[in-house]
Amino acid sequence: MDYMDKNIPLISKVFEQSNTSQPFTLAAPTSSSLLELLNVIDWPEPPSVVSHVNFSTSPKNCHYHLLYPRDTYKVGEFLEVTITARDHNGQPKNYGGDFFQAKLYSSSMKAGVTGQVKDHGNGSYSATFLLAWPGEAQVHIRLIHSSEAVDVLKKKRESDPGKVYFNGYFHYNGSSAVAECNLQVAGNDVCSYVDPVSGDRWQCVRPQKMPCHSWVFHSMGGYRKVTNALEDSLLGNSVTDKTISGSVPTIDIKPDQRFSELHFKLPSCRPEQKSVQPSGFYYQDIWTSLVCQGLYFSQPSDALDCLKGKDIHMFGDSTLRQWFEYLERFIPSLKRIDLHVTYQSGPLIAVDADAGLVMRWRAHGLPIRTSKTMVADIHYEASHLAGIGGGPKTVIILTLWAHFTTYPVRVYIERLERVRQAIMSLLFRSPETTVIIKSANTGYKSIYGSDWLSLQLDMLLRAAFNGTGVIILDAWDMTSCHYLPDDIHPGPPVIKNEVDLMLSYICPHLPRRDISMTPPQPKVKVT
Repeated sequence: MDYMDKNIPLISKVFEQSNTSQPFTLAAPTSSSLLELLNVIDWPEPPSVVSHVNFSTSPKNCHYHLLYPRDTYKVGEFLEVTITARDHNGQPKNYGGDFFQAKLYSSSMKAGVTGQVKDHGNGSYSATFLLAWPGEAQVHIRLIHSSEAVDVLKKKRESDPGKVYFNGYFHYNGSSAVAECNLQVAGNDVCSYVDPVSGDRWQCVRPQKMPCHSWVFHSMGGYRKVTNALEDSLLGNSVTDKTISGSVPTIDIKPDQRFSELHFKLPSCRPEQKSVQPSGFYYQDIWTSLVCQGLYFSQPSDALDCLKGKDIHMFGDSTLRQWFEYLERFIPSLKRIDLHVTYQSGPLIAVDADAGLVMRWRAHGLPIRTSKTMVADIHYEASHLAGIGGGPKTVIILTLWAHFTTYPVRVYIERLERVRQAIMSLLFRSPETTVIIKSANTGYKSIYGSDWLSLQLDMLLRAAFNGTGVIILDAWDMTSCHYLPDDIHPGPPVIKNEVDLMLSYICPHLPRRDISMTPPQPKVKVT
């Protein structure tokens, strides 16, 4: 099994509509293509339930070594290592399912590339790395979760969708009340809300003596503990996201002009380009895409030239809001208009009237973990997209994953289907509209949001939009191999590179950049 094999055929309709009054369960498959989609997120399960953490994979006892060592390495070649998983008793594992993340990096050159991990199903794994830059490089491999911890995450995702809950604020005739809300809530007296355009649903427990239409505000409620002591130990900090040891020394990579020139022969960034693994690499803190010819926007005027006359609509979570914030800071003439709303969920808007540029960001629809905000300000993506005319000056940017990690996969797939249909309608009426989907990124490490849960949704996201003519911007690779520590909100260098790649898709006609592949020279100290 390859963690990152996401090139799965599109499925138009994956689940039958389910009755929202029923428990969260997978609906019956509708076709063989549904089974193909479920295979996308198939993951090996432990052969039996462990009775003690000692029988789970131990990061301290895992080890990796180099396969096929050579005297010399050249840019463009591949390096392969073998990972052996062992439990806390030092015994080799004889089954797979562990979740490793691997990268090749150089701190001095601010370089990094994601390694592709393959699970052989017998306790051994291989990680393959592209040698993408000249100079030194080191292997770094982490055990994010043991196979036993992954099994806990998977089961809790399907069985405990209420582990995260929300508050609904009701106001009526001078009285107020707070009630629990979610995609589905228990009880006999429940307020059900259905978006008239998209069909998205939400429920709140009805406060006594208050009508359902008195629901005015929404906020995050809290987290419920759903794990026992053994499960806590499997997901504990001492065994989660830990670097494993290896016997691979720092390697020296010799330059190869053919690989450097190959990048500049790539096509401009456009929709429906074939994905590759890895999708790119960092060198001197600049992301070089291996999918298309990325551009480098070093000056605010470069970005403004790209965005002149554009009507930009961003829908998503705070990882996409970071793009809005970056552009707002980067382009001095782009000014925020205060709409007097909750900043955490928006909507936010910034304009440059002289350039004819309008840029908006708003949180996607419920469920959204946010501070107290007006319900009227929270719009479902599919419903809002129905009100956009589109055209060559319109840019739609969407991300949808981080707030769905606690729900059964059925919930997420049904949401993707509604959004996909809305985008297909938009592209039908205005085929020149640019639509960009930001993939998931790394940074979550708990029962409520793990990189494994994010990866599962990312696989489904890519499958849902395969063949639709939209652009999938691979933020997963861009966050998994950077030198900065993992963070669900990536640091400034990562955000800049993500935004530059986004602009490369919006304005592929701009002049190409020329990045030297010569290692940076040390600064000379003047005395």
